[in-house]
Amino acid sequence: MPAPSRTLASFSENVAVLVPTYNPGPLWVDFLASLQAQTPTPAHCWVLDSESNDGSLAKTAQAGMVVHPVERKHFNHGGTRQWGIDRLPAEVEFVVFLTQDAVLADPQAIGRLLSGFADPEVAAVYGRQVPHPQASAIAAHARHFNYPEQSQTRRWSDKERLGIKACFLSNAFAAYRLSALREVGGFSSRVIVGEDTHLAARLLQKGHAIRYEAQALVYHSHNYSLTSEFARYFDTGVFHHDENWMIRDFGKAGREGLRFLKSEIRFLVRNAPWRLPEALLRTALKALAYRLGCTHTRWPLALKKQLSMHKGFWA
Repeated sequence: MPAPSRTLASFSENVAVLVPTYNPGPLWVDFLASLQAQTPTPAHCWVLDSESNDGSLAKTAQAGMVVHPVERKHFNHGGTRQWGIDRLPAEVEFVVFLTQDAVLADPQAIGRLLSGFADPEVAAVYGRQVPHPQASAIAAHARHFNYPEQSQTRRWSDKERLGIKACFLSNAFAAYRLSALREVGGFSSRVIVGEDTHLAARLLQKGHAIRYEAQALVYHSHNYSLTSEFARYFDTGVFHHDENWMIRDFGKAGREGLRFLKSEIRFLVRNAPWRLPEALLRTALKALAYRLGCTHTRWPLALKKQLSMHKGFWA
């Protein structure tokens, strides 16, 4: 028999929010204000800070958040998040992750995210990301494509229909049931990127469900330069090469990539046709970068460091 659903207020006492930071910049004031405005308020709000020196730590302390220092040279997307989880009080049952540039859209954002756990089979929930007001048309389309208006719950059986998209999840705004997370061994410290989808894939394999909660909104987008986007897709290729079991078990993303390109062209024709040549160039560069990442064992270490966004991974 399914466990009874919980009220939103009942979550506040056993919820922790963890935010990895490094020089979060001007958006940090908006981030802190949006977090302080949440109703109900999570019991624990921690910043995992990698030696910020931009004055943000003073603002963090003023906002009442607990700061846990992390040496920058030891930062790891999966390992640092797991480090924070391992230090949470025993009564915490759910952990919410946010990135430093994600601004909660309204005071009920976290409550709506946590409502996904009313289904006892759900082990992880992620919210809908909408573009920042200053987002470019290319960045805005990426959010609209990946974060639709309809909520959905995905299970292992959905991989036949969705392929690797079945385990899509973003730690920019996501929550986990800690008992399920511990069952699969927590976050991996060995992945260069994709610690969220890596964990989601393992949760699905164990029979848990992943929930996309479209009513839980956060402002989050990136106006990547061509070089930054190249580096990001190189790292994605490295991730898929090193964790090739995900491709084996879920399938490749080829069809999804073609669907994204068609959607992007339609979006830009309507909203910013002058950016179509740039978008096509980006597509070619992303494909090249991904291919180079997938074959990274052929390349010298110095080249991999140069091409990668996360250079510390290669240290």
